[in-house]
Amino acid sequence: MARLVRADRRATVTQITTRYNQGGQKSISERTVRRTLRQMGYSSRRPHRVPLLSAKNRKLRLQFAQAHRNWTIEDWKNVAWSDESRFLLRHGRVRIWRLQHESMDPSCLVSTVQAGGGGVMVWGIFSWHSFGPLVPIEHRCNATAYLSIVADHVHPFMTTMYPTSDGYFQQDNAPCHKAGIISDWFLEHDNEFTVLKWPPQSPDLNPIEHLWDVVEREIRIMDVQPTNLRQLCDAIMSIWTKLPEECFQHLVESMPRRIEAVLKAKGGPTRY
Repeated sequence: MARLVRADRRATVTQITTRYNQGGQKSISERTVRRTLRQMGYSSRRPHRVPLLSAKNRKLRLQFAQAHRNWTIEDWKNVAWSDESRFLLRHGRVRIWRLQHESMDPSCLVSTVQAGGGGVMVWGIFSWHSFGPLVPIEHRCNATAYLSIVADHVHPFMTTMYPTSDGYFQQDNAPCHKAGIISDWFLEHDNEFTVLKWPPQSPDLNPIEHLWDVVEREIRIMDVQPTNLRQLCDAIMSIWTKLPEECFQHLVESMPRRIEAVLKAKGGPTRY
């Protein structure tokens, strides 16, 4: 049975039972399979999502971690974190069988890439000091749409949170973030805050990713589930405004540990 699980981590109990019974042994039931897997220490869990990293990206992540290994929590408090995220009305979750110590085993991981999919897309920003606005994005976030976000939301947030111009604005390397009109805008305002140079494919370093997970969990446990995109958008906005302060502050305070994890992994994926 252990060989069957290791051969296909995503197999359901029904599939494992069928394959086991095809092996010529005495037939067993799904209930027996489920009980035996538990006794062996296996449990059905969501796989860790890790970025799809090339050798070049690993090197850039390692260089970022080395450059910021001496940053304290006080330093990270000066960073405003941002990201886009897409929420779907209905979506299946991949689950895998693994032992407790196998969470980072290559066979128990799922690769992630930026962009894709349908549903409701939002952009958000926060720092250790405060939540910022959550902005619905009606269509694909191109350079023109992102410029409006930067001018209308990033700029007032940064100048309010960091009036002495000691703030850092974090954004990932999505194409719209690297467009010429965006770079020109930041250059014109470089006396007000600094854009943090961010390594590619590094969601594990961005604490806002965990906030998206919190929002998604809150949606899943709602008594009345959203049935259309308008309801889903309203739910996301409502949950965002009610997230407790200690939640996002704790995430920022985890940054030294995140940096250390990337150093330990030599730029590779981490548990975060």
